[in-house]
Amino acid sequence: MTDRPDRAADVTAELTETETALLRRAIELAVQGRSSGEAPFGSLLAAPDGEILVESWNTELADQDISAHPELKLAVWAAANLDRAAAAGVTMYTSCQPCGMCAGAISRSGLGRVVYSLSGEQMGEIAPGDAFPEFPQVGPALYAEGRAAVEGYYT
Repeated sequence: MTDRPDRAADVTAELTETETALLRRAIELAVQGRSSGEAPFGSLLAAPDGEILVESWNTELADQDISAHPELKLAVWAAANLDRAAAAGVTMYTSCQPCGMCAGAISRSGLGRVVYSLSGEQMGEIAPGDAFPEFPQVGPALYAEGRAAVEGYYT
């Protein structure tokens, strides 16, 4: 195991003191979650001035809910509690790069940006086995019928 960044350049030097402190807090939340028996992931939302709005860690085991990732919980909180303009000014600080499920929720919530510590590739180097195994998918199928159900909704 190495303590090296992946192929992408480490951007630590580009973060402000406040951003660095907020990212460290997200990592502290991951440690707290791990101490409580959960997977080691922590996240927080911060306003443009650095005020922490809400924070969380992974609670999949305690909640018996595979979707209880902190990034997803905070994206849902943002969508319920912030208007689009306010959400666009908020940054999520998170211990690891969001998974696909969480990334979709973050995108839909309108959050302005995400700052993370470990990339998905770096997690893959230290996670035992395949953290997100592939699964069989079949499709597209019944294209015209599927399109008819959706067409016009987004206009």
